[in-house]
Amino acid sequence: MCAAVYVLSTVTGYVLTSALLLKCPNLLHRRKRETFRSRHISHRGGAGENLENTMAAFKHAVDLGTDMLELDCHMTKDEQVVVSHDGNLQRACGINANISDVPYAELPPYLCKLGVTFQRECFCEGGEDKRMPLLRDVFDAFPHTPVNIDIKVNNDTLIKKVSELVVKYDREHLTVWGNASNQIVKKCYKENPQIPVLFSFPRVLQLLGLFYTGLLPFFPLKEQFLEIPMPSIITNLLMRKALFDHLTARGIQVYIWVLNDDEDFQRAFDLGATGVMTDFPTRLKDFMDRNGISKPE
Repeated sequence: MCAAVYVLSTVTGYVLTSALLLKCPNLLHRRKRETFRSRHISHRGGAGENLENTMAAFKHAVDLGTDMLELDCHMTKDEQVVVSHDGNLQRACGINANISDVPYAELPPYLCKLGVTFQRECFCEGGEDKRMPLLRDVFDAFPHTPVNIDIKVNNDTLIKKVSELVVKYDREHLTVWGNASNQIVKKCYKENPQIPVLFSFPRVLQLLGLFYTGLLPFFPLKEQFLEIPMPSIITNLLMRKALFDHLTARGIQVYIWVLNDDEDFQRAFDLGATGVMTDFPTRLKDFMDRNGISKPE
């Protein structure tokens, strides 16, 4: 009887403490410093409105007032950091070659029309700008716009060069980087811990386990950004307002990608997501304007 009472009281104490810290995490954890906050995020610059990852796409998104540009990085044969989602040029340029095997000056232009990855049966036709830009071009053109960098390959030199560019352009406070790979994220953090990192996929799974066992409020988290896709099985488990509110209270921003219609925009913001990543920046801006969703201060 005494043992049962002891176990019951211990479990009750754990549950109550966990619930309290889930609601009020700053009793245990210092809130992370947020140097920017993004509601409107343009995926690959807005791949549904301009050719993805081009300067034209980025300029269009920034002119609309996007809070953040999302882009992907690879490295060319001559070790230039280039903005491109694919490591191979077949889909985007029609040439079966790897970016890592081609000097930057010899990279072919984008095709005139590209499929929009996250919008079924949708294609985007580009204008005059079909050039694959360098990361430094983006930093030069948009010095005050936060940039979300997906390091596409596990390459120590690429990670080092991206970090050097971020430091050179004084953008550690305006950049987040990472990848689904935990190994890449660890290397990013080791290379430059001043640049905030994303949750890798293994860390997302760990986050899920911690949340559903009630342990999350007790654990420190080094990441400052959680990006989750919708829809997916993992997303269905993660789409919990209590989780989003807890992370937000700890200074961790939650972004949901890639959403391209009003119904998904509404669901994401209703659940407390910090921001939405979209291929259609104009569509998201119009939605936010119509629904009075304020821009970050």
